[in-house]
Amino acid sequence: MGRLVGVDLARALAVFGMYVVHIGPPLSATHGVASWIRYMADGHSSVLFATLAGFSLMLLAGRREPKTGLAGRQAKARIAIRAVILLALGTVMAIEYGGVIILGFYGVYFLLALPLVRLPAKTLAIVAAAFALVAPQLAYVLSSLLTPSIQQSINTYDPLRHLSEVGVLDLLLTGFYPALTWMSFVIAGMALGRLDLSSSPVQKRLAALGAALTAAAYGMSLLLAGKGALRSLAEDGPSSGSSGPMPTGGGSMPADGGSFPDLSASSLLQAGPHSGTTFDIIGSVGIAILVIVGATVAMDRLPRLRRLAKPVIAVGTMSLTAYVGHFLAQSVFSTPAGTGTQQSWLPLIMYVLGAVLFAATWSRFFRRGPLEYLLNAATKSANRIR
Repeated sequence: MGRLVGVDLARALAVFGMYVVHIGPPLSATHGVASWIRYMADGHSSVLFATLAGFSLMLLAGRREPKTGLAGRQAKARIAIRAVILLALGTVMAIEYGGVIILGFYGVYFLLALPLVRLPAKTLAIVAAAFALVAPQLAYVLSSLLTPSIQQSINTYDPLRHLSEVGVLDLLLTGFYPALTWMSFVIAGMALGRLDLSSSPVQKRLAALGAALTAAAYGMSLLLAGKGALRSLAEDGPSSGSSGPMPTGGGSMPADGGSFPDLSASSLLQAGPHSGTTFDIIGSVGIAILVIVGATVAMDRLPRLRRLAKPVIAVGTMSLTAYVGHFLAQSVFSTPAGTGTQQSWLPLIMYVLGAVLFAATWSRFFRRGPLEYLLNAATKSANRIR
């Protein structure tokens, strides 16, 4: 199957958005267009990442037509193997870089999505909508019930928590990208994967849907919560490469087993990046749809732009390598994360150019990125299933 170039471009944009959050100046140190770029990167880049993860699941499970029989069992095994590897890799990286690492959460998303890989697009869309409507409220209730003693009891018997600051409770409910609320993005991406994105009518309907979801969610949040409804929570917390704590079960649990911050029911009306509310989820899905459809249309209808964007598209074909690589490079070069004392965009620009140069050069000689090659090799054992 030929590569979906527009999706690869969207992946590259998601990777660069993560670079902006992890390396660029904090939102409070930006102005004008730079503030808009920083704000859009907060939360939205990781949401796009998660949505594209769901799309990738459909590439493994049979995009337009789900694989069945032996092929279906082997596809599920490949997904499960990837999930375990990503969970292990994410845990190892979290030891060094903390709860901001999304890969472990990815592994959980993949495992939870396994029962859904054969569902049609309409059913997946309904399931994603149900998660968006119910999960934030459920997360709010569960987070309110988690006393420090309960948290401590769970963490005491959690082997992942002993290895890093990201344990099972963080992965499911309290981390930066908790599965309970973030599965909405993954399932929405799975629904997109079932559609023919090259079809002009489908593109138009998706563009209209994305715009409607974005306008309705953010507009309603502004109406109900006031002008601060869309405020980025990165302004309130330390910027250690994350987008700040999330008030409805999306904030990272204190490493010392302390209690959650005070939760207010009014926070469920917010729609700022990483707020983890219904409005945030719906609006962020709308933006992700617009980016994916926009990138697909641009690559399909603008061949000159497609040629010019080829080095950037190469980054999207090896997004795992680009993501892991920028953390390793930060350690090697001692690059400061986006903090209140850093105001220069130069480190970010250098990292983006470095990723583009590496991906463009590597792709001239190899079909897959380094980590993508290893991941693909590891999943070949699924072929033994009968």
